[in-house]
Amino acid sequence: MTEQYVVDLQEVDGTKVALVGGKGAHLGGLSRIDGIRVPGGFCVTTDAFRQVMEEAPSIGGLLDQLSRVNPDDREAIRTLSAQIRRTIEGIAMPGDLAAAITRALARLGEQVAYAVRSSATAEDLPTASFAGQQDTYLNVVGPAAILQHISRCWASLFTERAVIYRRRNGIDHRTVHMAVVVQQMVFPHAAGIMFTADPVTGNRKVATVDAGFGLGEALVSGLVNPDVFAVRHGEVVARTISAKQRAVHALPAGGTQEVAIDSQRQEQPALTDEQVVRLVQLGRRIEAHFGRPQDIEWCLADDDFQIVQSRPITTLFPIPESGDQENHVYVSVGHGQMMTDPMKPLGFSMWQLTAMVPMHEAGGRLFVDVTRRLASPASRAGLLDALGKGDPLIRDALETVLDRDDFVPSLPDAGPGGPPAGGAPAPIETDPAIVTELIARSQVSIAALECDIRAKTGPALFDFLLEAFEEHKRVLSDPLSHQAIMAGMEATWWLNDKLQEWLGEKNAADTLTLSAPDNVTSEMGLALLDVADVIRPHSEVVAFLRGVEDDGFLDELAKLAGGTEAREAIETYLDRYGMRCVGEIDITRPRWRERPTTLVPVILDNVRNFEPGAAERRFEQGRRKAQKKEQDVLSRLRALPDGDRKADEAKRMIDRVRTFIGYREYPKYGIVSRYFVYKQALLKEAERLVQADVLPEKEDIFYLTFQELHDVVRSHQVDHQLIQQRKDAFRSYHALTPPRVLTSDGEAVTGTYRRDDVPAGALTGLPVSAGTVEGRARVILDMADADLEAGDILVTPFTDPSWSPLFVGIAGLVTEVGGLMTHGAVIAREYGLPAVVGVEQATRLIRDGQRIRVHGTDGYVEIMP
Repeated sequence: MTEQYVVDLQEVDGTKVALVGGKGAHLGGLSRIDGIRVPGGFCVTTDAFRQVMEEAPSIGGLLDQLSRVNPDDREAIRTLSAQIRRTIEGIAMPGDLAAAITRALARLGEQVAYAVRSSATAEDLPTASFAGQQDTYLNVVGPAAILQHISRCWASLFTERAVIYRRRNGIDHRTVHMAVVVQQMVFPHAAGIMFTADPVTGNRKVATVDAGFGLGEALVSGLVNPDVFAVRHGEVVARTISAKQRAVHALPAGGTQEVAIDSQRQEQPALTDEQVVRLVQLGRRIEAHFGRPQDIEWCLADDDFQIVQSRPITTLFPIPESGDQENHVYVSVGHGQMMTDPMKPLGFSMWQLTAMVPMHEAGGRLFVDVTRRLASPASRAGLLDALGKGDPLIRDALETVLDRDDFVPSLPDAGPGGPPAGGAPAPIETDPAIVTELIARSQVSIAALECDIRAKTGPALFDFLLEAFEEHKRVLSDPLSHQAIMAGMEATWWLNDKLQEWLGEKNAADTLTLSAPDNVTSEMGLALLDVADVIRPHSEVVAFLRGVEDDGFLDELAKLAGGTEAREAIETYLDRYGMRCVGEIDITRPRWRERPTTLVPVILDNVRNFEPGAAERRFEQGRRKAQKKEQDVLSRLRALPDGDRKADEAKRMIDRVRTFIGYREYPKYGIVSRYFVYKQALLKEAERLVQADVLPEKEDIFYLTFQELHDVVRSHQVDHQLIQQRKDAFRSYHALTPPRVLTSDGEAVTGTYRRDDVPAGALTGLPVSAGTVEGRARVILDMADADLEAGDILVTPFTDPSWSPLFVGIAGLVTEVGGLMTHGAVIAREYGLPAVVGVEQATRLIRDGQRIRVHGTDGYVEIMP
């Protein structure tokens, strides 16, 4: 195949990214859209780049060094990338390449001014924009200057920021090549950027236009504040006109300079409303062509708009597909389940198949469509009340949407509304035998599943699993189980409301629920303290565990003094809790049984920070504290008017809460136990597919939905390209922040705490476990990185039950996600830890190691000076 060094923009489209890079491919596509004007030009292709790179063999060695450098070693990256750039800029351009570029210039006009712009093969992709990572040179005049600036563009592939960006996005430097776009300059009256969806809220119906005088560089570089226009349904709905004191203009001999704008023009709009609306119409045409919202650079010359760039907006959260044009309001499932990370396709499809309500996927997260329940006044009140108890920010976001009269239609009530949440206690006796029976039922169901699934393989396994999912849902919807959970929650709410009313005491139930019986999640944390007790006396085992990196370490333990006992203790723990892990609602996440190294740092923390017998002491201290609180509350109540009645009622509710609140954690344990059985069966099936050369590796099944995997097992055929696309998409979803509430317009609605009782500068959240504590913040994003000292305060995005082993060693808890009855809150109360949840961006606003004060009774966090 002959090398193609230069290709005209008109001959380029989206299929040519490998040849002309992302920017070139987009510009070629733009130039083919009817009614869109794009300045003429050509691309110097990646073939040319490769030819030049071959002229300097030393670059290969430098790239090898670069790939081995620690991504955090900025100094080494800076030095190596500068060396690579100097090498590339020093390469003499081969004669045949220089001739091809000069011929292309001659066709367009040699002494015309040009923009010379980098176009890498890994930029402007649906999953990573790379905006601003490589360089652009404006108003370049004459062939010699253009050739020099093309070399500079090639070298800009290795700017420090571009190198770091690729490392963070998992992109190999060797796989990225650089093309260069050479385009006729436009000398505009005004220029700027248009987003065909609101980049802040995500609303796809609102386009925003930033505009300034002269070249767009003044806006991009932050030299001036632009005029900002918002357009919806063909009319300007908001505008901010800025004082634009400076602009960037082209110089006659080449290059650009800043110029002052005379005072009369500074506060004039750069565009009229009519021009803004016309520009947005062009933007909508471009968006329709590329099939997704666009970030567009435009110029206005002689009242004519020219488009000089368009790329996908990669920061927008995707919208669940509804299949209709109606308005929809979606609530995040992840915020309720304390797992806001993206899920892989097998994970979310199995959660959908085992969930009690229909769920819609977008961006690897699941959402429930609540539009109909919001539309009916009777169900609306109950929904807002229930969601508000869990997460006040979700309630506030939904109320924000409801305040827009036109978005949610009002439907007549379908029937009489159910009793509001928090009403009369559920009609079951306060009897511990109920909890014992429910746990036994769950254990019998799981034992039957384990027994029945053993012999199932191939398509028969999938038929069996579909039946097992129905049993799963039957267990989940057990009326007695639901009554027991509600009894515990309603008793908690009753105690908090009545004791505040009668005694003026906030969140009194937090102390009354300490060390409640039958809480499988808090038992899990205490049981790991018992494991540490077995290991602590054996110094050889402790030293060995400090160096553990491989999940096969349990087999090695037997060779050490005390290792057999240590192994047995860990194995016993894994038999009871090994199905748990961070993000456990996603079946594809590695369980502790599969990756026991996850527990090693926590065990070592427990060995270091605790004395023998700590688990029993902790539980007993909590039980006594709760008992003392009960006696205190009842004696104070009896001293009030009508005190005996109040004390008797409170005593009934205290007994009720202690009987049932621990069971709140059990259904999740049951679900996750079943999930582990499903997973083991599916992984055995995956091994058979690998042996049959259908799949290269068994974890590939995680990127197929349950139904797709069923089809692969039946047909022994798989779409490898689909799996690769899913892997790329999953990687990109990590960069997206899932909204609590999302509309079908794409608007991410973030609620706010409407409170005036929080000190200035404090971070507001939801109080879920009473008390105040001050200590060192440990910002931990991954449980495996835990390195905690006594008195530390854990700050993390979310905590599901798998985090509870860390709770025994901390003094307080702050999370970004959570509600009154989510797992982190329940366990914090169980252990008596002051906790504030739902603190927006806590892990960014609080730095690791800072001293903070957590106000668990009032719901805010202070960062100490």
